[in-house]
Amino acid sequence: MDPLQADQLIIDIPDRASGSALNFTIGPGQIWGVLGPNGAGKTTLLHTLAGLRAPRSGAVRLGERSLTAMKRRSVSQQLGLVFQERQDGFPATVLETALIGRHPWLSPWQMESGQDLGLAMAALQQLDVAHLKDRLVSSLSGGERQRVAIATVLCQSPMTWLLDEPTNHLDLHHQVSALQLLTEQAQSGRAVFMCLHDLNLAARWCDHLLLLYPDGNACWGAAEQMLVPSVLEQLYGQKLMTVEADGAPVFVPVR
Repeated sequence: MDPLQADQLIIDIPDRASGSALNFTIGPGQIWGVLGPNGAGKTTLLHTLAGLRAPRSGAVRLGERSLTAMKRRSVSQQLGLVFQERQDGFPATVLETALIGRHPWLSPWQMESGQDLGLAMAALQQLDVAHLKDRLVSSLSGGERQRVAIATVLCQSPMTWLLDEPTNHLDLHHQVSALQLLTEQAQSGRAVFMCLHDLNLAARWCDHLLLLYPDGNACWGAAEQMLVPSVLEQLYGQKLMTVEADGAPVFVPVR
């Protein structure tokens, strides 16, 4: 796979100083978590990496190629994006929505094949929403819609997953199932880069972390280097207590 790279990247957030230039590579087999308080720019960063927003400066590259020099269809074959919130542009069933994931692989006006249908149904089954295949997405609960969104990207089969709060609206069981699926994607040689609000999910599932501060500064590295209470307390402006459970740190806010 072509690794996704931030090259001297500064994301564009109005009325904020430039902050740190980002220089990191999201490689195969890695699971990155992006942490930071509200307004730090996590979603903006994700959309910039996906090519949906222009950076203030610097570049996003897939391998040696700048994202801006690539055709969107080619980008979509390599990058898959799960949004935090979605708007229903038109009525569509769960199965029709999952099949959208196959569009980057189809030529113009080409209809989905039986193989595409099979991939869509398998993805829905893996996210536990196959029984909803004939329901309109607009009629689903928030958690069901989130699982359909993840299933759509699974059907797309990108080499790099970009996810904005993938556990949003999910109950505990489906949080674990979704994160286990993403772990399996990384183990198969793909890459995962996700924004998270839950520090403890990041500590348990991510091997790399990127910390975004409200002033635009950032730091990144291996998870064990980033999971330092003093660093995290500065990030969130919150005193933390650390305990260990099942070999992983658990961070608890102190009153």
